[in-house]
Amino acid sequence: MDTAIEQEGPVLDATEVDVVVVGAGPVGLYAAYYAGFRGLRVAIVDPLPQVGGQVTALYPEKLIHDVAGFRSVRGQDLIDKLLDQASQWGPSLALGSPAESLAGVEELVLTLATGKAWRTRGVILAAGLGSVSPKPLPAARGFTGSGLVHFVPSLDAFTDQDVVVVGGGDSAVDWALAAAPRANSVTLVHRRRGFRAHRASLDELDRTNIRQLLEAEVVDIHGAAAVQEVSVRTAPAGKLERVSCGLLVAALGFNTALGPIATWGLDMSGRHVAVDANMQSSRPRVYAAGDVSEYAGKVRLISVGFGEAAIAVNHLAHDLDPTAGIFPGHSTNNEGG
Repeated sequence: MDTAIEQEGPVLDATEVDVVVVGAGPVGLYAAYYAGFRGLRVAIVDPLPQVGGQVTALYPEKLIHDVAGFRSVRGQDLIDKLLDQASQWGPSLALGSPAESLAGVEELVLTLATGKAWRTRGVILAAGLGSVSPKPLPAARGFTGSGLVHFVPSLDAFTDQDVVVVGGGDSAVDWALAAAPRANSVTLVHRRRGFRAHRASLDELDRTNIRQLLEAEVVDIHGAAAVQEVSVRTAPAGKLERVSCGLLVAALGFNTALGPIATWGLDMSGRHVAVDANMQSSRPRVYAAGDVSEYAGKVRLISVGFGEAAIAVNHLAHDLDPTAGIFPGHSTNNEGG
């Protein structure tokens, strides 16, 4: 998509803005849009080399079912629309380098790992869960061949394959459902008796011919250059069987780390930034929205993060200019809205 936000140019050399949004995932992109809507100059920074956060990096082809206005929307399509929405205000964009340090009070200085620094009057943290690394499949220890993945960038990878998915959460069930219409066979292996996925997904799963091996685990991978079969042991009898497999999806979840943000002197709640009802952190002019934020009753959904981003931006706009109301007015009254 050819939009101003994606093109390098003079705007990327700017070092002074009103707000830096840390994180270019769905919530960060929406925060950048809303800050532009409030007339603020915006920069977006992200350690990944492309916008989209975990959606683009981990599940661009998966359907998201709980975003307002869409019965379902492909992950990358949602990012493209958010990117287009944010780009109308011409935010600066710096990708491929994590935010390293934050100094100052009235005027903040945010420095990236590359040394590039942004002078800003406010910061909105939309960093998700920070850096993400997949949890390893114990049976894969020492396996160096192809065919073992933790996520599937393109659904074409499922075509005409014998697919084995390991895991019991939403991602595992979603990958199995996505593979079903494309693959020769799909086997879903979970070490417990029941899945932790959404009820609607489980109902759909039961309507398919996906083989479910419960109270089971993959204990060995067979194949030198590529996965050809896996050995699955089923409890409690300890039955061992070999299952044909050309693509093994280890959907066991991810380990996360907030990184340098955790050292910025913010009040933390576990691995999350504690915020008040305005989404403000314990540090003046530093707000947080999306998965990175924490407060009583928090629900970690993209749709909730969008609302938190709007709350954060509107309160920050008032913080930067007390004559500006917290309520922005209705977008229907704004030609640019």
